[in-house]
Amino acid sequence: MPKISSHADSLPANQIREITQAAWATPGAIVLSIGEPGFPVARHVLEAGMAALDRDETNYTPNAGIAPLREAFAARFSAQNAVDVDPGRVYVTAGAQQGLHLAMSLLLDVGDEVLIPNPGYPTFGMTAGLLHAVPVEYPLHAEHGFQPRVKDLEELLSSRTRVIVLNSPSNPLGAVFSEGLTRELMEFARAHDLWVISDECYESFTYDVPHVSPARFDRPGADRVFTSITLSKTYGLTGIRVGALITPPGMQQQLDNVMESIVSCVAASSQYSALAALTGPQDYVATALSHYRSNRDAASAVLQSLGIDFLDAEGAFYLWADLSHATDGDVRKWVHVLLRERGVAVAPGTAFGSIGEGWIRISLCGDSAELIDGLSRLPARPRGDDADLNQD
Repeated sequence: MPKISSHADSLPANQIREITQAAWATPGAIVLSIGEPGFPVARHVLEAGMAALDRDETNYTPNAGIAPLREAFAARFSAQNAVDVDPGRVYVTAGAQQGLHLAMSLLLDVGDEVLIPNPGYPTFGMTAGLLHAVPVEYPLHAEHGFQPRVKDLEELLSSRTRVIVLNSPSNPLGAVFSEGLTRELMEFARAHDLWVISDECYESFTYDVPHVSPARFDRPGADRVFTSITLSKTYGLTGIRVGALITPPGMQQQLDNVMESIVSCVAASSQYSALAALTGPQDYVATALSHYRSNRDAASAVLQSLGIDFLDAEGAFYLWADLSHATDGDVRKWVHVLLRERGVAVAPGTAFGSIGEGWIRISLCGDSAELIDGLSRLPARPRGDDADLNQD
């Protein structure tokens, strides 16, 4: 038969799904490899979606989404980030991933370069590749707390660099950008006339530090930030598939055209569920934040007892841990051995880039007892090995 396109054929396998699907097929496995919130969805959110179906709200909506939902997203983002966002700048998307795709589709030509983090979420590079753009990885190293440095970014610039992707709180790292770093990164983008795509999926979950959106430092008349947010993590709505892309002003027609060519619009019933989540009781968010913090602290204690180095998580719901003493230089292979021999699944660090070799991502969003049990099965670091990332 005819060949498929080279850019589709060259997409790498998703190592997170690879180990998770193996775990789902393993009876009794403890699955710590995927970021799936474990709480039931709030009843008023479910009822809003069902009521929309009962009203036969099954037609197309505007490309950008229903007006009340755009207004709710704008009001929430404005209040949380001390910025004034007009609802006309809000595009309702099928989750944050579609928001990233929508933004990149608007900003990148064939051969353009986009700066993405390493370690970073794998679809940053995958999406760029599907658009015939070139992902260029900027390093996040342990010795710098897995935070980006402008010095490293400067060295990667070329005449084709168009976009930088920022992600705070970070998946997989749990790292959070400070206000000073966020401002510095925005100054870098302005100095080199780059667009900024900010992935803020975990903006509701930070621990003792604030979430700082790059949009706070955008300049009216010279706007350059696209912010992708989602309700998947915040309200446990991973299957409803609703997020939003907060855009610079004046792009409505271009965004309508791109949105029409991709999905036309998000399902109406999902949008009404999302509206109920944003405007109704917020108990779910508070409960989830408390649970994730408790799990983070419990998991940190287990890792410390085993002598395993890890990055203190300031946000999101993951721990980034160094298992290089056990992985023999191939963490992707090792996680499958761990699943087969000890019945626990974690995501290999190489799912997020080459700097993740020897590291694992541990999801903190599930049952606390299972989390502790699963982590207790990790191999302890031999005494005498250096381990200082999480030291006071």
